[in-house]
Amino acid sequence: MDANAGEPAARRRMDEANGAAGEVTILLTTLHRPGALLDVLQVFKDATINIRHIESQESSERPNEEANFILMAACSAEAGAAILPQLESASVRASIIAPEPDSPLDDPTVPWFPTKIADLDRFADRILSAGSELESDHPGFSDPVYRKRRSYFADIAIKYRHGEVIPRVEYTDVEIETWSTIFNQLRNLYRTHACKEHIRVFPMLEEHCNFRPGVLPQLEDVSNFLQSKTGFRLRPVAGLLSSRDFLAGLAFRVFHSTQYIRHSSRPLYTPEPDICHELLGHAPLFADPGFAAFSQEIGLASLGAPDEWVTKLATLYWFTVEFGMVREDGQLKAYGAGLLSSFGELRYCIKTAPDEEDSEVPVHEGFVPEKICVTEYPVTRYQPTYFVAESFAEAKEKVKKFAKTIPRRFALRYEPYTQSVEVVSRPSDLRQAVHSAKANVASLLDAIERVC
Repeated sequence: MDANAGEPAARRRMDEANGAAGEVTILLTTLHRPGALLDVLQVFKDATINIRHIESQESSERPNEEANFILMAACSAEAGAAILPQLESASVRASIIAPEPDSPLDDPTVPWFPTKIADLDRFADRILSAGSELESDHPGFSDPVYRKRRSYFADIAIKYRHGEVIPRVEYTDVEIETWSTIFNQLRNLYRTHACKEHIRVFPMLEEHCNFRPGVLPQLEDVSNFLQSKTGFRLRPVAGLLSSRDFLAGLAFRVFHSTQYIRHSSRPLYTPEPDICHELLGHAPLFADPGFAAFSQEIGLASLGAPDEWVTKLATLYWFTVEFGMVREDGQLKAYGAGLLSSFGELRYCIKTAPDEEDSEVPVHEGFVPEKICVTEYPVTRYQPTYFVAESFAEAKEKVKKFAKTIPRRFALRYEPYTQSVEVVSRPSDLRQAVHSAKANVASLLDAIERVC
């Protein structure tokens, strides 16, 4: 059914013609007097310009003498400029905002990015390395049984789609033994070396997700647990994704997690992330609201960013989510998954002076995103430098401020109810965001009145 069926045909034709030309937003101030708005509307009528939306606002400077109006007119910028003198004569003041630009999603110079959580399906099989293909120096390269298992795990990840249950895996005795060795090595060390958020969550994972020796936890169970705490979820991945694709997942509170485990011949070493790294290092922190919000900020900052900025954000991720440290009551603690899943580096990272085992001491610097993002780092040995935050809240605010320097002509707003990202680049986007914010504030004020 035609939504405009009740309108006069002439008006529909005018609206269609103007709509093809674009849309401008006009800001007007009139005096508080009878007929003031009618004088303004007559200007549009004489110019045969249709007004699609009109909204009044109280004047903050002279509320008893003036009124402000926002009008959305269906016309080109040129047509709006042509009637500006008449609008200025019919009002106290008038100004025109240029027509709304096209969405940045239609701009070929802006890299594609997902706007809803299901879009992550598009790069499920877009891995750079690992998966079922192993390098010649990989501990499992010459093991046909291990390579077959890696193909099995890669197949699960590539076929997985958002909304499905993550397939449960029957791990072998060898795989479970490898997990148990690593678990036992690290569990006691967490009490003295891990941040308080990791220490607080870990017993919950033991209780609800089978975090213990002798049982290798299932991704689906851990994912459900995280969703109940912060809305974060796990998604199986076959191997290493590009920095852009991986960070995009964080924007939707999705962490791409491997299901395979390192080769049993070297249980305390892995050349790439495995399920021990994901579950022991990452999962506990994603259950903490502060860390979850911090991680999502990095992900949102990456969406639609130029390539050079994605590289900077990936470096920032490396020194935080992977190898980050925080200061608690004057003591250094680890929160990065690369530290929390490495028995050797977890002990090394908090060193402030040489000891009998090793004279090498890492450098600890303050959390400055602008410096972190251009710092080079090794991938095959302990980090020579760690950046220490005072808290996750402080780190998140600094990342948000840093993200504002990314050259994007749009802003992004995450909508948790629909698990989507809203692109804010036009006046109409801003109005929608303001309306949503008003509704949230109204709900909060109502709660305050009822509770207080």
